[in-house]
Amino acid sequence: MTIRIVLADDEQLVRSGLRLILESEDDLEVAAEAGDGTEAVALVRRLDPDVVLMDVQMPVMNGIEA
Repeated sequence: MTIRIVLADDEQLVRSGLRLILESEDDLEVAAEAGDGTEAVALVRRLDPDVVLMDVQMPVMNGIEA
């Protein structure tokens, strides 16, 4: 079983690093990345991931609001 993850962080470098770490595991897949909370909510609604790894402080809509 593969665990599908959505990453949400306003820093592209952080998202890229997390993706590298997570996808080094055979049973983890990063389904999508978001740069803010609004984008993250839209992706979660569309993709229905198993896990969302979200930064708390982001522009537009922060992780707590999302």
